[in-house]
Formats: sequence, structure tokens, C-alpha cells
Amino acid sequence: MQPITDRPVRWGILATGGIAAAFTEDLAAVPDARVVAVASRSEASARAFAGRHGIPRAYGSRAELAADPEVDVVYVATPHSDHHASTALMLDAGKAVLCEKPFTLNAGQAAELVSLARKRDVLLMEAMWTYLDPAVRRITELVADGAIGEVRSVQAEFGFPGPADPGHRLWDPAVGGGALLDLGVYPVAFAQLLLGEPESVQAWARLTERGVDANTAVVLGHPGGATALLSCSLDAHCGQRASVQGTEGRIELDRDFFHPAGFTLHRAGREPEPYVAPARTGHGYGLEAAEVIRCLRAGESESPLVPLDTTLAVMRTLDAVRDRIGVRYPGE
Repeated sequence: MQPITDRPVRWGILATGGIAAAFTEDLAAVPDARVVAVASRSEASARAFAGRHGIPRAYGSRAELAADPEVDVVYVATPHSDHHASTALMLDAGKAVLCEKPFTLNAGQAAELVSLARKRDVLLMEAMWTYLDPAVRRITELVADGAIGEVRSVQAEFGFPGPADPGHRLWDPAVGGGALLDLGVYPVAFAQLLLGEPESVQAWARLTERGVDANTAVVLGHPGGATALLSCSLDAHCGQRASVQGTEGRIELDRDFFHPAGFTLHRAGREPEPYVAPARTGHGYGLEAAEVIRCLRAGESESPLVPLDTTLAVMRTLDAVRDRIGVRYPGE
């Protein structure tokens, strides 16, 4: 991949929803980033978004964005069910892509995108901000250094009461609704960051009348006997906590483990050691944009911090969970 070294990195935004707006706002504070275009299924929506964010070009289709010669990288923030088609279109057009999580609806779609990106030698990265978070990166360093001994268990929960509107996308199987893909991807990704891909996957869920999961529990069995106890819910208020437990101590994250303000290291026989993360800029999405830009400057087609093989491993686990709980999306 030819590095971009002599000018700002030019971004296109695909979708005009809340997360696209938050990401675009954060891009304004990222050095060497410039948003030059936005696309939506509705040209009117794209024009309104462009007006709010000072974007020079607005398109009423993703094909027009893919054809824009001045776009280097596209942020895909469409519904889950559209990630595969939109990302494939951009990669085929030679655009680098930062695709929102969950990467795709299933591991098969994810593997197709990874194969295409590698064939085209184009940067592709999942927008998994947890892997780039300073506190989470510090946790991985402590674990690698043996601060808590051998990790034997990871626990993580993510949940909140879902929307009352039964037509909301979170309840719609056609767009990959349910707790697992929206919320459960975070506990699974966190556990696998520390333990790798599991050998065994067990799960239980309450399914809605439309066939998506509203409340799901997962047990992962890892090589060497380590376990992960994970949950996600659109039924209940959860603490968004996580714990990493080892043979010589533990690490506790009391809130928002997926982008924590800090954590506490408990080493056996020693006083607790709090870690306070650096103050977050904006919504926190600038970390993803900065890593994409670093990769493009270096001519790297994959990020070492958000590897595509790791994304694929998480998707395989999500597939296994859905198999256990009986969730199928239309067309699968």
C-alpha cells in the first residue's frame, strides 16, 4: 500500500446517524484529518449532515462516495446488516475503510472482507475503540508482564434497558438487532484480548418474539482451563463492570470497561494500585481515526493494535453464541 505522507488524510463518512455525527465531531480535533464528503441513502440527509459539519460534498448514494477520487478512507457507520456490502464496495474502489463494530453480521462475511482487503492491499480496520483505549492497553501490558500471574478468569457485563419502541433497530432481526452484536461484542472482544480465542462456547438467552436476543449469558472455555463469564442485556441496568482474575492478583474495572476512566490493580499482599486514564478528548473516537492515519502514513494495510485476525476470531465466537441461543438473521 502506498503511504500518504504529503497531505492531510481525506475522510468520507458513510451514514448520517448519531455515531457518524460523533465520529465526525471527533475528527475535527485529529491532526492531519479532513472530512471531504458524506453519503447517505437520502441526499437530503447527506446535505443536512454536510451543512452541520462543514463538509464540502454530499452524496445520495454510497456508490458516489466510492467514486470520489479525493476520498482516501471511508468511515462506515451504517446498520450492521449493511457493513459487508458497503465495505466491500469501498475496498473494491481502492478506499481504506474503518468499519464500525460489529464488523459484519457473521464470520463468513467478515472473512470475505478481510480477503478482499488483503487482495487489494488496502487498509481495513474494525472501529473497536476498546483495543486502542489507554487504560485497556495498560491492562494488557500488566497482564503480559505477569502483574497478576496467570489469568484464570475474565468477567464482563454490558447492558441497559432497550428502547420501548418495538420497531427500533435494536429489536429488528433484519438489521442484526439484539443485545449480542450491539453490546455483547464488547465483553467478547475484551475477554479475547486477554485470553485469545476460546476452545468452548456455551450460552443462554431470552429471545424476543421477533427472534433477537434481549438478555444473554456466555461462558467461554480457553486453552489451559481459563474461563470467561460474560453477559449482555437489553433487559436490565448493568454496571458495565469487568474483572481480570489471575493466580497472583486481579484487575477491577468498576464502570464502562470498554472505554474506562481507569482501573484498580490488586496484587496479592499489596495495597490496591489505582490507575487513572488520560483525559478523553471529545467522544473518544479520535483514537480510531488517529490509528487509521498512522497506518496510512506508514503504508500499513492492517493495524497491529486492531488486527484483522483478532476481528475474525471475535466474529467466530459471536457466531458460536448465536448458534447456541438460536438467533438467525434473514438471509443466513
